[in-house]
Amino acid sequence: MRSLKMSVIVLPVYLFIFIVTICLLYSCSYSSKATHRLFEKAATQVYDIVVVPGVPLEDGKWSRIMKGRVLWATYLYNKGIAKNVMFSGTAVSSPYNEGVVMGLYAVVLGVPKEHVFAETKAEHSTENIYYGYQLARQLGFDKIALASDPFQTKALKKFTRKRVSPDVAMIPMVIDTMKVIDLLTPDPFIDITKAFDKDFISLKKKYSFFKRLKGTMGYNIKKTPN
Repeated sequence: MRSLKMSVIVLPVYLFIFIVTICLLYSCSYSSKATHRLFEKAATQVYDIVVVPGVPLEDGKWSRIMKGRVLWATYLYNKGIAKNVMFSGTAVSSPYNEGVVMGLYAVVLGVPKEHVFAETKAEHSTENIYYGYQLARQLGFDKIALASDPFQTKALKKFTRKRVSPDVAMIPMVIDTMKVIDLLTPDPFIDITKAFDKDFISLKKKYSFFKRLKGTMGYNIKKTPN
């Protein structure tokens, strides 16, 4: 009886967090007009490197979200807006390092291997830009940008300005441009075994719900020197 009462009390807490999260998700996305404006500004610049947050593989293949982010990064490289690309993400929900997998796709799509980098420590989007920026600086890159879909780019803007660097540029993907590129790009083959993590343990098994929630908000970051 006691455990039943506790579950009744705990459930609304999870529901409350879920509802708040959904509300935040819907409010944190650049409009089409703002996206175009930011891209037009970025197109006048040349960045040493763009950091692209990772996405897990789904059944051994890239999802539409991963495909979109890889294609956007490739587009920025081909346009000369980015000299280099860094994909960030460790093995979170599948035994494949997200940063490595996305880098393999980018190379197959034509980005020279020497211009593709992988950060494999980040477990959350906040960590993607934090650790990605730190690694980029260690590699000697100065002019750095964050490149992703409109939702994630805006969602990370405040965190990036406050916790990473106010100099990091935001380059959200232009959806209508990506629709055309998506239609023209067949799914390439990559050897995903190159990204396999033999010591993989899923995030859900490693951390409690609240530990993961803290990670999402950037509270699990371990500071590293520039």
